[in-house]
Amino acid sequence: MADGTYDHESFQEERRIFPQGKGQRSSERPFLGALSCSHERLVAGSWEEVLLTYVVGESGIADGARLKIAFKFYTDWALFQTSDPTAANYVSAEYAAAPLVEGQSPPTVQALKITFDQKGHERPFQKALLIDFVDGYLNPGDTIIIRLGDRRSGGPGTRVQTFEEAAFTFRAYIDPLGTSKFAPVPGDATIEFLAGSPAALSIVTPRLVKAGEKASIRVRAFDVWGNVCRDVKEPVELKITETNKQDVKTIAFPEAGWAVVRHDLMTDGLDGAVEILAHFPSNSRIAAARAVLSVDPGLSVPQAWFADLHVHSDDTVGINSTDYNLRYGRDVAGLDVLGYTANDFNVTESDWIKSVDLIRDLHRDGAFVTFPGTEWCGNSCAGGDHNVIFLHDRQPEFPFHHSGRPARSFEWNAAMQGGTIEPGTWPLNDLWSVYEHDPEGHLLIPHVGGRRANLDWHDPALERLIEVSSTWGHFGWFYQEAISRGYKLGASAAGDEHRGRCGGGAPGAQVFGVRGGLTGVIAPALTRRDIGRALRARHTWATTGERIVGLLSSGAAIQGDEISAAVATTLKYRLLGSAAWDYIAAYDHNGVFWERNLQSEAGYSSRRFRLRWGGARIKDRYRAAKWSGTIKVANAVIHSVKTFGFEHIEEAAWRHGANEVSFKSETYGDADTIEFDVTGLADATITVEGTIGEYQKVGDTLSPALFAHRPTFAWHVSGAQLIDEGVLRRDLGGEGLFLALERLTGKPLPLEVAGELEVDPRNGPHGFRPVYVYGRQIDDEKVWTSPVFITFAQS
Repeated sequence: MADGTYDHESFQEERRIFPQGKGQRSSERPFLGALSCSHERLVAGSWEEVLLTYVVGESGIADGARLKIAFKFYTDWALFQTSDPTAANYVSAEYAAAPLVEGQSPPTVQALKITFDQKGHERPFQKALLIDFVDGYLNPGDTIIIRLGDRRSGGPGTRVQTFEEAAFTFRAYIDPLGTSKFAPVPGDATIEFLAGSPAALSIVTPRLVKAGEKASIRVRAFDVWGNVCRDVKEPVELKITETNKQDVKTIAFPEAGWAVVRHDLMTDGLDGAVEILAHFPSNSRIAAARAVLSVDPGLSVPQAWFADLHVHSDDTVGINSTDYNLRYGRDVAGLDVLGYTANDFNVTESDWIKSVDLIRDLHRDGAFVTFPGTEWCGNSCAGGDHNVIFLHDRQPEFPFHHSGRPARSFEWNAAMQGGTIEPGTWPLNDLWSVYEHDPEGHLLIPHVGGRRANLDWHDPALERLIEVSSTWGHFGWFYQEAISRGYKLGASAAGDEHRGRCGGGAPGAQVFGVRGGLTGVIAPALTRRDIGRALRARHTWATTGERIVGLLSSGAAIQGDEISAAVATTLKYRLLGSAAWDYIAAYDHNGVFWERNLQSEAGYSSRRFRLRWGGARIKDRYRAAKWSGTIKVANAVIHSVKTFGFEHIEEAAWRHGANEVSFKSETYGDADTIEFDVTGLADATITVEGTIGEYQKVGDTLSPALFAHRPTFAWHVSGAQLIDEGVLRRDLGGEGLFLALERLTGKPLPLEVAGELEVDPRNGPHGFRPVYVYGRQIDDEKVWTSPVFITFAQS
């Protein structure tokens, strides 16, 4: 002013400059932006192009900042790639600038760079797409479009998650200042994944039942990925063939909901095998389902009971609610016993209390036995993962012991405000001290999952079973290691199910690579008390998911029992399968000491042989061996090939020309098979070649990483050598990686095998001799009995 004074209001009006409407933060646009998705629901396993749209919030985005789109690690959505726009699962990112207001400069970002990282964020939202903003900033309102399965260059899209889920979640995290400090963007984008149309029928029965007992038969319709279908209108014809009688009836699925129908068969007066067939009369392209139920008047218990003691839900790292998973186990899987096991560090106390209440509400002695449980998640160096099953009827001592001290390994979950991890019950010794006051009311089960149990730790009072198989893989080596250490543990198997399909359900693809397992139980009644006692008595067997029965006895003693003997002991075994039996063996602390090759016993065919391959790379979490290979049969004519053991439609074998077959599969301790029918085997040369890949955390999924210790394999065998020796095997290292060429019979093999084996009177180094029986079907489904523990008198 003329008098030299300062007019503050005039200065503000004349000098403060900003774009129109940008004088204050807008309440209309979220500060950290918003994420949306092009699809609300999709058919599981379909091929799609899915668009995720992120609108930049009022914060804007600084030069050098990043956007992260995270989703849960359990999903088997096909792995994304960024190198070939014409190939499957190509993912791209682009931006579109928002309209400018008067006085506003355009954004300066030059490009977006997108990468995919399987461990790009925190559990459970570990898989992540990371978008880097290159050489410039973005304005509020600018739009980022991420195309999953970008089809604009001719690619087929992306294969989405293969299993049902009510609310698959994409969660966005933004680093608006370029400081690598990410903040969650409020509001997730979700997709409901639905089952597809029927592709297969399946029948589940108890497999073995005492005459006079009611046997429940369930017929289920599944889509191509193993999801139970819904709202199926087409009726099913059910044919039940007894010894001198055949009953045919038409049954209908419920008008709405899961395509499962139950039929109760009365077994009065029956003795022997009952064949059950189910098919769609008007749909011949869907194969009929077949099951066999054995009725035994002399059975000492009502039936074979089947349990899955390791089931997760969305309380922690599973999918869908605890209620959904429990009802699936009861109604779809037809389980007799189910154990819910929350990850101890991840479940909130309020969710735990609600789940325990639900478990008690759904429990019915005589119909459906349920147990609450936790998964103690210690690292392998501290004892490793152990399930804790609460067998008693009291309130479980979790997350606190009755004294008030912690009963969990540590606490970390999404509901916590801080990120500090404080040890609770750690290491495994501390967990034993929580429950040692009541061993009969508890059951601890070491298992192999992510953090595999370390058998350097063992409490014989609390640990009575060991998990031999789950959806993580087949772990016969784990069982044998425990037996060789002198541990008196029985066999169990479970789902460790993260994908909502407990009770031997289909695995889907990636990481969880095989069907979930089952524990068979010998108990006088289906009550919580009787089942709990049988589990602790080790009156069990383990299967890889099928309703298979494995029995072992010596006089009145059965598997799991401890007996004394002065002379050689005879054990009786009985295996009842879902497919033909292929191989049976008896193990003690040293490994196999008795075996039967049922192919050889039936007499080899001059034309039939198979290639089997399997095993795992390592014992730990990402154990999958990713096989890609060919088998060439020169100087012979291939008439047909048949495959077994492939878990889903992305594992396959196909012919090339006259004499070559290619294959692609993943194994997790299991094995896959191609059977050949040829003319001229004696003059043939067989060549097997290929590569073994491994888990790839980051990088181009079109150029997969190879297993460092055995990236390739090549094997040359003459048909004459195979004919002469019958079984040829090539060990490839890793954790039981192998190739095998084996002759086959042309005759039918049995669904039921029984016999005796003699055990010489020799104790092992721990003062007794543990003996269990293992069986393998032609489709690689397996059974392990609990041991009979024999103490021989020493002269």
